[in-house]
Amino acid sequence: MTDTAEHDDPVTHEGRGAPLRERRLAAHHRARRVFARFGFQQTLRERLALLEKAAAVHDLDQLSDVYGDGVVEALETKVAGLLGTEAAAFFPTGTMAQQVALRCWAGRTGNPAVALHALSHPEVHERNAFSELGGLRTLRLTSEPRLPTAAEVRDFEEPFGALMLELPLRDAGFVLPAWEELTEVVQAARDRDAVVHFDGARLWESTVHFGRPLSEIAGLADSVYVSFYKSLEAFGGAALAGPAELVEEAKAWRHRYGGMVFQQFPTALSALVGLERQLPRLPEYVAHARVVAAALREGFAAAGVPWARVHPEVPHTHDFQVWLPYEPDVLGEAAVRAAGETGVMLFGSAWDRGGPGLALTEVHVRAAGLEWTAEDVKAAVAEFVARLPEQVR
Repeated sequence: MTDTAEHDDPVTHEGRGAPLRERRLAAHHRARRVFARFGFQQTLRERLALLEKAAAVHDLDQLSDVYGDGVVEALETKVAGLLGTEAAAFFPTGTMAQQVALRCWAGRTGNPAVALHALSHPEVHERNAFSELGGLRTLRLTSEPRLPTAAEVRDFEEPFGALMLELPLRDAGFVLPAWEELTEVVQAARDRDAVVHFDGARLWESTVHFGRPLSEIAGLADSVYVSFYKSLEAFGGAALAGPAELVEEAKAWRHRYGGMVFQQFPTALSALVGLERQLPRLPEYVAHARVVAAALREGFAAAGVPWARVHPEVPHTHDFQVWLPYEPDVLGEAAVRAAGETGVMLFGSAWDRGGPGLALTEVHVRAAGLEWTAEDVKAAVAEFVARLPEQVR
């Protein structure tokens, strides 16, 4: 999926200020039934209501944080415990966290080359930040819509100091490797004396696919980045977790990069709320995403659409892609019209061009999506297809 350098949400693909985008967001907000209601789609009043739950996760009679102490340190301790690492550091953004992590590893390994996937977030969405700011050099292991294989890591023709794996790989369809494949890839990197860093922005929801707890998954890597807003619905923020010595060095670089923010308690509290309220529900969302995906396939087949694809066919997480053989603006218009006329928004995210005559969108299943039965999904597909122009059906 295309995206902007500054934004990594599921609704930015049409570009800011686009009339279709504005109509889609308005239709989504008014719809009585959607698959997900993200925080950035809410009003400020609705968003601030999240902090009403903060008293259940932290002592609000403590002094507020100053430059990373107090509630920020409590969040760091919580994350390190969940991931099974010695320490963790809070960062205002994942972009900063990963630049710092890979910069620190380059200094320790003596090799500034980072092996990664061509579709990984730093390659696609961060304006060459690794090379422009960190003095790092990226090596693309593959551009296939899957994670790199052990053979691709083992046989790559250039040396590298670090292997970076995005789990799941969003732009390939939120895909994950099998557990055995992942362990083989990690071992292949170790055999080359490279460290392993996980871009785990969405690692929280990978436990169902892997059949392993978070600590075991994170334990494969030398360092891990996690996001607090992509699945946990916090206001923002990220954490870098790993060995205590690395984390202490990362905090020094965080200061140099401008990440030593005076007060961060709203974001830290929202992250603690997310860990308490959202994290335990992610397996439920993943399970229901598979119900939704199957119903979408059946619905498009029943509606007579000549070709449709849900990718992955069985979602690896609670997010997946839908591909259809129409132009993006045609599909976007049909989605907005169906939502406005029925109150049901089947596709809340933008449609992006996936090739000649093809478009794709992302489907995100969260708490609101649990209300949908398979029959609800099929009925919504029929309404959506009915609003496609006759000449393209």
